[in-house]
Amino acid sequence: MREITKYSILITGGAGFIGSNLCEYFLSKGNKVICLDNFATGHRHNLKGFIDNPNFLLIEGDIRNLEDCKNAVKGVDYVLHQAALGSVPRSIKDPVTTNDVNVSGFLNMLQAATEAKVKRFVYAASSSTYGDSVGLPKVEEIIGKPLSPYAITKYVNELYAEIFSKTYGIETIGLRYFNVFGRKQDPNGAYAAVIPKFVMQLMNHESITINGDGNYSRDFTYIDNVIQMNELAISTDKIEAVNTVYNTAYGDRNSLNDLVGYLKEYLSVYDAEIANVTVVYGPNRAGDIPHSLASIDKAKNLLDYNPKYSLQEGLKIAVDWYWDNLK
Repeated sequence: MREITKYSILITGGAGFIGSNLCEYFLSKGNKVICLDNFATGHRHNLKGFIDNPNFLLIEGDIRNLEDCKNAVKGVDYVLHQAALGSVPRSIKDPVTTNDVNVSGFLNMLQAATEAKVKRFVYAASSSTYGDSVGLPKVEEIIGKPLSPYAITKYVNELYAEIFSKTYGIETIGLRYFNVFGRKQDPNGAYAAVIPKFVMQLMNHESITINGDGNYSRDFTYIDNVIQMNELAISTDKIEAVNTVYNTAYGDRNSLNDLVGYLKEYLSVYDAEIANVTVVYGPNRAGDIPHSLASIDKAKNLLDYNPKYSLQEGLKIAVDWYWDNLK
């Protein structure tokens, strides 16, 4: 693995949860980092720790605008494409906008990166691509039919990346993220991810609503494991490791009931009353898959991936961050 330092790296969606963590990390390694964001879902406060870094450049723009994309990739070595409209429920409510951002915007970035001759285009793919595939663990080469508009858009990203690699010669790597969590993840809004939403409710002594009976399970993946995968995707020199997709996960699964139990335990250190907050069970959510578990063998074999943080280890760190920053 080459050391990634003194390169120029464009991070789209760099004001978002994952993007801002990537910005911070690659700046700490001595790189120049360009952030392209329209602040539709990202936040300026996520940039607070490095906005004045002389090696950081913020470009306010929209990936749906091809000229914004072309402007952002000028002189760039690598692209880490994180910009997207996440959330299965959001895509069900508004499939047109989800498609515009996740497909048309993705294609714009891919086209701009190809024209600019960037060294490699690494993009956020999604575990939602596995759709109705029932086999566990999920293996990259075996997928099912998508269960939501969001899942369709993320699968189309993979298809476009493959075609661009074969047709235009740009190196691409897709990272199928599995339920990423950690510092800077937004607990507010209608489409907040489950972990920060639950944390905020528990801290406020509000009852938690779990969709279904709580036995649905996920491969919850701490943000630092995701940063490791992005760095490996940029730095690998193995020919067989590029122009493909990888599961980006820890390789274990926990139920939502397990998750709430851990959150109560770790938050109760700060506030004993949190242990008594009630849990309410509601209907299953449309488009949700029952169980998610990644095989990370491909990433281990081709990228030397070695995730450091289990759900419990990551939650302990994340809970401390939330308590310090959200109370």
